[in-house]
Amino acid sequence: MMTRMQEDGAGVAIADDNRRLFDAEAAARLRRVIGRLARAMNPSAATEDLTPTQASVLGVVVAHGRVRVSVVAELEGLNPTMVSRVLGRLEDLGLLHRVPDAEDQRAVLAVATAAGREKNDRIREARVTALLDVVDGLPVTTVETLAAALPALEEFTDVLRGVTPPRSV
Repeated sequence: MMTRMQEDGAGVAIADDNRRLFDAEAAARLRRVIGRLARAMNPSAATEDLTPTQASVLGVVVAHGRVRVSVVAELEGLNPTMVSRVLGRLEDLGLLHRVPDAEDQRAVLAVATAAGREKNDRIREARVTALLDVVDGLPVTTVETLAAALPALEEFTDVLRGVTPPRSV
């Protein structure tokens, strides 16, 4: 397995330090925690009669306003056929509609309806409330650690998805 090196004249040392600080066991633990956290958020979609994938796709469409179907597929890490099916179901439910892209008639845009935006708001609110309820029961030091870890988790996610290159050290 290849590791990504950061160029600063000591790339090998950085990779070695990173692997010393965050080894295969830590990576496995992070993967398990992320999976459990994602699954713990699934009931918020179910209370709105959506699958987790439908809720996630709806959230992307709402966040972007008017978004190409190909962009939704890329952002969600789903194949275009699957995204098309999910968007079709959301359209059947009256949560969005698809329109031709005025700039490129071959492309299709997804646009949330008012009902879609409202449903997305309810799902987001339920998820935030669920997380805050858990935070309320944690020790202050744990909450401080979680809050401090957010920028690192955001960067980690962006690099993992290929959205941004890793920052130099």
